[in-house]
Amino acid sequence: MKGVVVFDVDEFIKDCQAALSENEPRRAIREVLTREMSNASDVAGALEHHHAGIIPLHRADDLTVLNVVWGPGMQLLPHDHRMWAAIGIYAGRERNAFFRRQDNTIVDSGGKELHESDVLLLGDDAVHSVTNPLRSYTGAIHVYGGDFFRDGRSQWNPSTSLEEPFDFELVRALFEASNMVGTE
Repeated sequence: MKGVVVFDVDEFIKDCQAALSENEPRRAIREVLTREMSNASDVAGALEHHHAGIIPLHRADDLTVLNVVWGPGMQLLPHDHRMWAAIGIYAGRERNAFFRRQDNTIVDSGGKELHESDVLLLGDDAVHSVTNPLRSYTGAIHVYGGDFFRDGRSQWNPSTSLEEPFDFELVRALFEASNMVGTE
């Protein structure tokens, strides 16, 4: 009889920490995340993904691991991370719109929709916005090559496309508002 495969958060974090010592840490992290996303239903069974929010699973100066749950129809403003990131979808879908800087504004530079089991690697200069195109919750593991919660990040005003300091309180409010929408 085969053993039951279960996603273990602690083991995943240990694997990510070990990957940081590789020659290409972000690619090594992508491999770890890709391996876990090949069993997306196991990850979904282990992590809460029916309430929108950003749930820290690990936070250190060199590595942050988050369980990010997008509410139905939720859209996040264009923003940067100022560090590389790897995103793996374990439930639902996530639509990313990419931008490039142009002076103190941004201009469109394409997009990519991620489906269950997909993994996306972002460089440390990436600017993107995220939309959950579904009327249900989307769950994703986000791994960052640094402290995601540190100061110094930016967001862009959707009306003017001008750069502003990143506003964590606004982001928290967007997640909470999306929980009020619920599923239909």
